[in-house]
Amino acid sequence: MSEPHQPDNASANSPLNPPASVKNNEMFATKPPESGGIPVMAWGAAGLAVLVVVIVLVLAGRRKAVAPATVQPLAAYAASLPLSQLAMSESTSLSGGKSTFIDGHIQNTGTQTVSGITVQVLFRNEEAMPPQIDTVPLSLVRTKEPYIDTQSVASAPLKAGDERDFRLIFESIPANWNNQMPEIRIIQVETK
Repeated sequence: MSEPHQPDNASANSPLNPPASVKNNEMFATKPPESGGIPVMAWGAAGLAVLVVVIVLVLAGRRKAVAPATVQPLAAYAASLPLSQLAMSESTSLSGGKSTFIDGHIQNTGTQTVSGITVQVLFRNEEAMPPQIDTVPLSLVRTKEPYIDTQSVASAPLKAGDERDFRLIFESIPANWNNQMPEIRIIQVETK
């Protein structure tokens, strides 16, 4: 009888079938880099583009330094537009915002038709600090029912001798305001 066939060691350790110890070492060996990934230059260009966008957004978001408002001289026609019956009120919106209103009466005692009025409102404080100065257009009251609705002076010019109610609206007043009626100065008047 013939002997059982034993595997030939030479054929078992051929390059196609390496020994088990070599197989285990290959498993933990570092793999050579694969080609076809994104080139380093593309990553650099993308990083540069992101940096440029960030810089543009930062520069666009910066506010220009606004010089503090200064008290402007009265308009030449201001003496012909006396303000009277000044009253203040406040309102809180459902979102928690607070609005302050100054209502009053204006009369055109001059000879020209007024088509625009700009006022400066000085909110003084008791802390020896400069007042907050808001420059706003004067709005005339169009209707009072069911709520007060305003319009610009240009929409309803004040002819010589006309009298109208007005309203000024402020969304933010400084916390250190002394709660007294602010000074209202007519600094610009447009006439026809």
